[in-house]
Amino acid sequence: MNQLRYSLFILAGACSYGVQASVVKLATNAGYQASQMTGSQYLFGLLLLLIPFLLTTRISLTFKQVAALLGLGVLLSLTGVFYATSIQDLSASIAIVLLFQFTWMGIFIESLYLKALPSGAKIISALLLWAGTFLAAGISSEGMEWTGHTKGIASGFLAALTFALFLFFSGKAGKEVPAIQKSFIISAGGLLTAFLFVSPAFITDGTLTGGLWKYGVLVGLLGVLVPVILFALGTPHVEPGMATILGAAELPAAMIGAMFIVGEHLTFGQAAGITLILIGIAVPQFISSRRIGPKHLYSG
Repeated sequence: MNQLRYSLFILAGACSYGVQASVVKLATNAGYQASQMTGSQYLFGLLLLLIPFLLTTRISLTFKQVAALLGLGVLLSLTGVFYATSIQDLSASIAIVLLFQFTWMGIFIESLYLKALPSGAKIISALLLWAGTFLAAGISSEGMEWTGHTKGIASGFLAALTFALFLFFSGKAGKEVPAIQKSFIISAGGLLTAFLFVSPAFITDGTLTGGLWKYGVLVGLLGVLVPVILFALGTPHVEPGMATILGAAELPAAMIGAMFIVGEHLTFGQAAGITLILIGIAVPQFISSRRIGPKHLYSG
């Protein structure tokens, strides 16, 4: 039961990431830039975490622990930066497919770490997720234009790699650190990294107070506060490969959110893709629950 609870934490965190994409879409439709949304996401995420950080139990940390947690924030922030670069050079559907290569990358990273081949359940899951992503993104063989987009393709793969690394190390860095304290430091690392790529001018030029703050609070909540805390609670207790698979819930959540929040329509192919992704997420959980004999608890 505890294992299921930790898995649900990661699943809910991934869904929160997915829904925030609709808020970003609303903000860009209102005239705000994607870079401004990235900066405000981590700014408000850190501010939202500040109060619980001050009110909850904290422990003394070593420099190594702080550096590791800041590094997680760097990886998470770079994912957003690379994805934004990819989507500027490619169609949104291809950029999404490239980002979601993090599913097999995460399983591969876990295999390298454990020096063992992935289980059959994870391989089946990865194949279902891969096929489901193509369907959900609405990609056809005629619409795939790869030539002349080296920057976008490279950025898309880098976004996938940084997110896979974030999920992997999230379960290892600062395992003994309270979730709120861990999340606050991760978010600080994310904000510092974001401001290396995004000009903070929107804070002082009136853009923030002129209306951006309404979207900033929401993306800070959905894109930092909720998912980072939930990942901090769940990933230390779940196998890294399984955490990667659960993270794939981001795409169905993003598409369902776009349907209800932005008013976009869902095609039959996209619905089929979402169904495949959900089946891919459920397969390892189902096989694990049916396993006979003593339960294998991942100790990291």
